[in-house]
Amino acid sequence: MSNENFRRELNNAVDQISGSPSPALRDRVRSSLRGASRSAGPNWIAAAAAAVIAILLVGVLVVANPLNRPNRQGPIAGTSPTPTPSAPAASPTPSPSLPAMVCATNQPPMTSSAPAVVFIDSLRTGTHAGYDRLTIEFKNGAPTLVDAQWQTSTTFTQSPSGQTLTVQGTHGILVTMHGADLHTDYTGSLDIKTGYSGLIEVRRVQDFEGVVQLALGVSGPGCYRWFFLSNPDRLVIDIQTS
Repeated sequence: MSNENFRRELNNAVDQISGSPSPALRDRVRSSLRGASRSAGPNWIAAAAAAVIAILLVGVLVVANPLNRPNRQGPIAGTSPTPTPSAPAASPTPSPSLPAMVCATNQPPMTSSAPAVVFIDSLRTGTHAGYDRLTIEFKNGAPTLVDAQWQTSTTFTQSPSGQTLTVQGTHGILVTMHGADLHTDYTGSLDIKTGYSGLIEVRRVQDFEGVVQLALGVSGPGCYRWFFLSNPDRLVIDIQTS
C-alpha cells in the first residue's frame, strides 16, 4: 500500500471519529495494517504507528462521547409557578333599610312585650342629611304601645290639667307611649328647642298614670318615620327636612 493511499485511508478514518466507529472503519484499519506488514522498511513502521494512533483516537472519543452526551436540562431560571387566583372578597353585608317616610298622616301603633312600666332615661336630638332625629331611650324595655298622630296645627292639650300649649313649627305630631314613665329616671329638659329646620321643638304634654305624651313642633314637607332599636331599647323618630 502506498503512502498516498494510506494517508487517504487515515483521513477517512479521522472524518468518521465524530460518530460511533463502524465495522467498515475497523476493516479498513486491519486492511491497512496487513498491507503495511507486506511493505518493507520505514513505510511499514510509519503505517503501523499511524494505525495505532487512529485506533487510540477512536477509543478516546467513544469513551468521552463529546458530541453525543445526553442533555440534562434543569429548571429554567427566571420562571415562576403559575399564580393561583385568589377567591373574591366577600361583599359587606348591607345595613338594614330604614322604614319609608309617611307624609301628613297618622302612623299605625307599635306594640311590644314589655314590663308594666318602662322608664325613659334619655331624650336626644340630632340633625342628619335630609332629616332631623329624636331618640327616646328606655331603661328597662320598650313601651307596650306607641302611637303617633299628625296634626296641621302646633297647639296641644296638656293632661291631666286640660290646658293648651303651642310649640314652634308649622305643624305638629303627638307621640303617645303607654306603659311609660318620664319622671323617675329622666332628669333632662322637658321642653327642647333644637334650632333645626325639620324638628323644631320637643315638649312634654303628659306624664301621668303610665302614659307619656310628647308634642313635636315640625316644619318642612311634613314627612316622618319611626322605628324601634335595641341594645339599648329606644324609639327613633325622623323628620324629613327637604
